[in-house]
Amino acid sequence: VPTVDSIRMIELVRMLVFCKKHVLTPGPTGTGKSVNINSIISGGVLGEDFQTFAMLFSAQTSANLAQDAIDGKMQRRRRGVYGADGGKKFAIFVDDLNMPKKEKFGAQPPVKLIRQYMDHKGWYDLKEKKKPFRQIEDLIFLSAMGPPGGGRTFLTQRLQRHFNIICYTLQQEETIRHIFSTILTAFVVQGKYQVAIKDSIPKIMEMTLRVYNQV
Repeated sequence: VPTVDSIRMIELVRMLVFCKKHVLTPGPTGTGKSVNINSIISGGVLGEDFQTFAMLFSAQTSANLAQDAIDGKMQRRRRGVYGADGGKKFAIFVDDLNMPKKEKFGAQPPVKLIRQYMDHKGWYDLKEKKKPFRQIEDLIFLSAMGPPGGGRTFLTQRLQRHFNIICYTLQQEETIRHIFSTILTAFVVQGKYQVAIKDSIPKIMEMTLRVYNQV
């Protein structure tokens, strides 16, 4: 359900992507981070000049898996240089950026891979015998993450400095009312319920919010 906050965030992220800026959106669960970014990369918001790709990090994600997933989408532009097909820009959405498990030295290899690209504009081709350096052009990262805890951890300042950080906050009660009202009204209208039930929507919504806030 579109809200003033979600429309504002989508437009802000879109503007940053067009300016070739990496974007990180941290915030609590259920605030619409992933939904908003997915609507950008899959809804045609970026236009034909961008190629898009989404990937989800988990505790079991390794640097090799992340690199193979990205390299598989790249096309060779010239010797040692890779990028999106047809000279386009590549916008990659990484969800749950801070989820990969730490190794014994305290690092998160998939996260370090992303930082290596941002620092050096590429990484080494592990499938070639001589391990040549693959320079990658026109690659923009969009990321979302929840607060540290429950398997999630802190991101290093070395990585954070490359991002434009847009924080999500818990939704205001007015926004929650708008979302609940829109969903419930659409459900009742499509179900062809009686007029008495349609008229009781404000009361149902009020009681639902009261239970939600008190439990």
